[in-house]
Amino acid sequence: MAHSSLLFPVVPPGAIDAGRRLCLRQGMRLLGGLGLAGAGLAPALAQEDPTDGDPLGSMQWPLIRRKFLGTAVPQFNAAIELKGPQMAEDAMNVPLLIDARGLLKQGHEIDRIVVVADRNPVQHILTFMPRRARPVLALRFRLEQSSPVRALVRTRDGQWHVGQTWINAAGGGCTVPGVTRSDGSWARNLNQVQARLFPNLLDGQTVRLRLQVMHPMDTGLVAGIPAFHLEELELRDAAQQLWWRLELHEPVSENPLLTFELDRRPAGILLLQGRDNNGNRVQHEVKG
Repeated sequence: MAHSSLLFPVVPPGAIDAGRRLCLRQGMRLLGGLGLAGAGLAPALAQEDPTDGDPLGSMQWPLIRRKFLGTAVPQFNAAIELKGPQMAEDAMNVPLLIDARGLLKQGHEIDRIVVVADRNPVQHILTFMPRRARPVLALRFRLEQSSPVRALVRTRDGQWHVGQTWINAAGGGCTVPGVTRSDGSWARNLNQVQARLFPNLLDGQTVRLRLQVMHPMDTGLVAGIPAFHLEELELRDAAQQLWWRLELHEPVSENPLLTFELDRRPAGILLLQGRDNNGNRVQHEVKG
């Protein structure tokens, strides 16, 4: 349009910057007149961090902290490693490795690991209590949108330590039905288990346990399909000693595939047991 510059005059960038500086100066003079600048409140207002010091800058972190940690003051700790894809190819099956062995090297004893995704509609993914297992867990989970994913680790002294990573996703991982729900095959294989122990070739000393439990893990966010998911899994040896316990929530992927790391191969038969939120039992023997 020939006369568009008359209707919407072009303002040089320098003029905009000058205008911003003028507004800031006027604002500081106003604060000074009210006595706020002299009291040191103006810098405090300027420095207030709405993310509560989150290294990833997530606006959801203050809510996550209050929801899962209460009044506890956590420490962001690089000794907790979370490894996931930079971009999730399948938002319904996002691989994640959590490794908190670095805390052991710092002299801590680990009580539990709470795994959350800030921007998921159901934020709580699972809680892992290692007990006799190493604080290492590999899993797959559903991600509704790009989000920080965190491991909130409570040590035996009551202190919380936080590790995190950012995973990008196209979206929709929590709000579409799984494959077995869509084709109806989930009912034939419900709570069937495949599990085996095998040596860790990386160090030649530890043992890994990989298991899969067949379950649709419905989130309750798909129209007409209520939440239906595994709630508890635990592993005990022949002497009824607890090796680890899991509390699972809706975002864990369909037919959960989980990998644990043990310091040694347990003797005898191991018993895997658990249940889902409808009371259906899981029970399987694993040969040591």
